[in-house]
Amino acid sequence: MTAAVSLGGVGKRFGDVHALDGIDLDVGAGEFVSLIGPSGCGKSTLLRIVADLERPTGGAVLVGGKSPQQARLDQDYGIAFQQAGLLEWRTVAENVELPLHVHRVGKAERRARAAELLALVGLDEFAGARPSELSGGMQQRVAIARALAPSPRLLLMDEPFGALDEMTRERMQAELLRIVGETGAAVLFVTHSIPEAVVLSNRVVVMSPRPGRITEIVDGRRPGTAVVSDLEPEDVEDVRESGSFFAAITAVREALRKGHE
Repeated sequence: MTAAVSLGGVGKRFGDVHALDGIDLDVGAGEFVSLIGPSGCGKSTLLRIVADLERPTGGAVLVGGKSPQQARLDQDYGIAFQQAGLLEWRTVAENVELPLHVHRVGKAERRARAAELLALVGLDEFAGARPSELSGGMQQRVAIARALAPSPRLLLMDEPFGALDEMTRERMQAELLRIVGETGAAVLFVTHSIPEAVVLSNRVVVMSPRPGRITEIVDGRRPGTAVVSDLEPEDVEDVRESGSFFAAITAVREALRKGHE
């Protein structure tokens, strides 16, 4: 099966700043992979390269077997950032429809898809609301629904829960597992939180300080390339209390410490 993302020797320079160096990584279909590392190590830059928002200065990038540009044009991925970025002059449903509207999908099909996705994220009763009427966690669920609108096989997520309080963040993590489990999408996820990376991911990719390099890959809640749907959201609390969860957190923490030496 074609990898959702394939990176070979990827590097990036911004003038004299060497941001990334020699990144080799494959994300399997249906796999959840998190990137973690110190601030400025190039995690978000790497995500932006996959999304065709930045161009690498070296190496090869394939998204679902295509160039990032072609994958973007074909809407093969959805993307969500730390801020939901919803348009206040649009209703919740109209925000979800936006990617489809841009690509000239018919009105009836757009509305049906938005209704389906809002039901998936548990916000169907808020379809006619404005973003300002929603809590931060609800806005992030709308942003995830919008990212899923084109039925992508890949989600790119850059600290989507970073601005949320801890309890909301944990609920959103369980929601995300449920959503990607139902859709079968692969996920490349940027975070600064070690517990978040471990509880969500099949694999946690640890990066060094700039220039960002992969120093270690640690198994998360489900090792290898098992799809995210093999863990039910209601089991997430059990995972957080398990010995293997704390062992994985320790392994990631040690890998980050070694990367600073």
